[in-house]
Amino acid sequence: MSNPPRPIHPEVLGMIAGNRNLPLLFAREARKAGVKRLVAVAFEGETDPSLASLVDEIEWIRVGQLSRMIKAFTSRAITQCVMVGQIAPKNLFDLRPDLRAMGLLLRLKEKNAHTLFGGIADEMASDGITLIEASPWLGQAMPGQGFRIGPRLTAAQQEAVAFAHRIATEVSRLDIGQIVVVKNGAVLAVEAFEGTDRCLARGGELAGKEGGAVAVKVAKADHDMRFDIPCIGAQTVETCARSGIAVLAFEAGRSLLLEQETCERLANKHKISVATIG
Repeated sequence: MSNPPRPIHPEVLGMIAGNRNLPLLFAREARKAGVKRLVAVAFEGETDPSLASLVDEIEWIRVGQLSRMIKAFTSRAITQCVMVGQIAPKNLFDLRPDLRAMGLLLRLKEKNAHTLFGGIADEMASDGITLIEASPWLGQAMPGQGFRIGPRLTAAQQEAVAFAHRIATEVSRLDIGQIVVVKNGAVLAVEAFEGTDRCLARGGELAGKEGGAVAVKVAKADHDMRFDIPCIGAQTVETCARSGIAVLAFEAGRSLLLEQETCERLANKHKISVATIG
């Protein structure tokens, strides 16, 4: 007799919680959707401590403690888990892996976000924990086609967005990064290991004092949404403001926009166009 299928929205759920506001948003939305028991694994120096008030149990670990992370779920009979929030890139270099994590790292020929987190998902699966997408609980934070806050894009800006989108799509296909900054037909910055905010700052600096650069953030065609949902928030818009970025575009239905009211206020204040592509 085969096992019954797992529910799409389970009542018991584990959460691997990274930094910024996404874990907090997810916890609130999961509760609204009927998750009755929520167990979180959080990372020292990364995860917002206020998450503790939104979950039933929380266990704090260091980045790299893979065995302890998996045991936190198996010891509580958690069989489904989501991964939300990021880990600062510098901490992936500073991590002190335990024996299980060390074995995983040695097996990986390429070490990027998809291979690393995909390997973690496989390790979890071997202990009976299925890593699932968090997006079903986050639909309201994922703008669709035609979304825009801030000023309307000019014809020149729309052309720049199309150009940057082509470049960003290719860059993401090569597993280099997700965001590209352009101006006047030239690529100013491509995201690599430094992350979105530093890429935006670098691109804005290269655009000169007059600013006016255009940034586009994408996901790969085969992007694994289980552990890496492209995400934009108030901090991203503030970085654009400081860096003189005039347009920030992202893919409709494939990216999260957090703190939307704050983002809209900042976009209007600093005259930054934040819009979806497609």
